[in-house]
Amino acid sequence: MADLLQYSSLDTIQDNVSHVRQVFTMGKPRDIEWRKFQLERLYALVKENEEKLIEALYKDMKKPRNEAFSGDIAPVLDECLYFLDNLDELAKDKKINPRSGMNKREKVIVRKDPLGVVLIIGSWNYPVQLTLVPFAGAIAAGNSVVLKLSEVSAHTAALLTELFPKYMDLSCYRIINGAVDESTALLRERFDHIFYTGNSGVAKIIMEAASKNLTPVTLELGGKSPAIIASDADIQVVANRIAFGKFYNAGQICIAVDYVLVPKKHLNEFVSAIRKTINEWYGSDPQKSASYGRIVSDRHASRIASLLNNRESGEIAIGGDVNIAERYISPTVITNVNINDKTLMGDEIFGPILPIVTYESLDDAIGMVNKREPPLVLYVFAKDKNFVETVTRQTQSGGVCVNDCLVHQAEYALPFGGVGNSGMGNYHGEKSFDTFTHERAMLIKKQKMEGMNGVRYPPYTDRKYNILRFVLLKHPFMIWLKAYRRPLKLLAILVILVTAYLRRR
Repeated sequence: MADLLQYSSLDTIQDNVSHVRQVFTMGKPRDIEWRKFQLERLYALVKENEEKLIEALYKDMKKPRNEAFSGDIAPVLDECLYFLDNLDELAKDKKINPRSGMNKREKVIVRKDPLGVVLIIGSWNYPVQLTLVPFAGAIAAGNSVVLKLSEVSAHTAALLTELFPKYMDLSCYRIINGAVDESTALLRERFDHIFYTGNSGVAKIIMEAASKNLTPVTLELGGKSPAIIASDADIQVVANRIAFGKFYNAGQICIAVDYVLVPKKHLNEFVSAIRKTINEWYGSDPQKSASYGRIVSDRHASRIASLLNNRESGEIAIGGDVNIAERYISPTVITNVNINDKTLMGDEIFGPILPIVTYESLDDAIGMVNKREPPLVLYVFAKDKNFVETVTRQTQSGGVCVNDCLVHQAEYALPFGGVGNSGMGNYHGEKSFDTFTHERAMLIKKQKMEGMNGVRYPPYTDRKYNILRFVLLKHPFMIWLKAYRRPLKLLAILVILVTAYLRRR
């Protein structure tokens, strides 16, 4: 990878971080118009080089053109336009209605301050989206940024490194390239926020490094995201959508369907349906299909093949073809998998292997999900709303998508993030802005009416104490009165009407 992608010199890493911090201290990235200009430049970087980026993604993963556009290009362009359209509203001071009666006449606001210098560590599976979407949020919030590109998707990283200085202001934003040594050196530096997308093992290393400077982190991880199929579901529709959620980008996506829970009586029907889908989409030999991608590296292909070959249960119902030299693993479905299979059901698969586990009752399916760490997403396929409600109320997950796969992540009006082992923090749109922003509480008073402040100054007296109790404590009766305001109002009207009636008699 180092031959294709020039790694950053270890000697320059500290200088890069120090430089962008100095520029942040001078206030350059804070200016609203400057932020908008940089967002326009980021938009231009992607828009004007769309074909080059698609080509680089193809070289890295043989990513089909449609998937490169929908999964990497479009999200960045849309996010830039969102911030250009909404930045003034997002960045303005928020007026607060004070709870304390003593501050009713004062100016109480929350100011949206940038955090400072942000480190964003991108991921190889969507090297454009997962690096530049959070980058857009960090720019919009007014931060200086250091980007660490993934060396695994080397063609895309090399192209972004080449384009970056032609579009972005290098005094505020820098790119670092490299592997373990460069990342380790980078994590020794002090940042004001670290945003990481990847696996839980590296996330623990990042958290440990961040803790030395009490640096907050956002961790976008993954996990074993299940798809629960109900008996009333349209099996062919479900098969289409699960195939999309599993074989898109050859399964190399943190929100891919990791395993399927299907009623035992519908197992054969589901396998037949998904076989039909795979044949229609990729033909009888998916290796020849221009619509099916490749695994990113020989090492990752070998890892996925090992899961297939060393499984403790299940039979290959579809696929199972492996060519490490071509980094090819066919769309594979394995039936009759034991939920306790340590190989297939241990860690996230992150590849095009789909284990199918059968269940007898909904309680059994929910129990299987809850035995594991909360996944990044939970998929539910059902027409019965009560089925969906039962599943979502009795489980935990970063997000939920009902009757489809992946598309919830593409809805940027929703926050995206995990819970527990699948991550912490969230982003997209307004939530990205919030992630890279400090809400600075401000109470602004005038140097007037000093006499009223005497009640809080020494010497303390019983009279001052009683006044403080009256001012600072709200009587519970007021809460009760507010809660029952409407029925009390109706009762009062009824009393008035009855009184008026009785007087007329």
